[in-house]
Amino acid sequence: MKNIEIKTKVHSCQLEEMSAEDRELIQIAKDQTKNSYCPYSKFHVGAAAKLENGIIIKGANQENAAYPSGLCAERSALFAAGANYPEVPVSTLVIACYTAGRFTEEPGAPCGACRQVMIETEHRYGKPMKVVLYGEKEIFVFDRASDLMPVGFFSESLTH
Repeated sequence: MKNIEIKTKVHSCQLEEMSAEDRELIQIAKDQTKNSYCPYSKFHVGAAAKLENGIIIKGANQENAAYPSGLCAERSALFAAGANYPEVPVSTLVIACYTAGRFTEEPGAPCGACRQVMIETEHRYGKPMKVVLYGEKEIFVFDRASDLMPVGFFSESLTH
């Protein structure tokens, strides 16, 4: 048996250290939390996906009494981008979380299903997709979605 070490690089920064473009996307993601439908969890999540052509697609989590029928903000934005602009890569995805009357102090981490969709979106276009996780105290920036899930499952995995 051999051990393999997998390392992930993440940048931790403050809002004022972000570019004006990223600050705009963060504000859009924060605003999207207001469009969240989450009567069960009370955990509002907003997302903003910037496409390579400059178009910004918005997403918000949508819950349902039949829990598996709901959809996370990240996936709602990425699926809308893929459905409406299937040939345009997503360059940046920003996620913000709001609960108990305030934005979370720490960056909200995407669930496993969202991470899978993120890495497949990145893989689909063959280009890195920057992921920004907003928190009031600090912001995490990943240079590519695959840094969130370094051992991925792709179409090639189905042929082995």
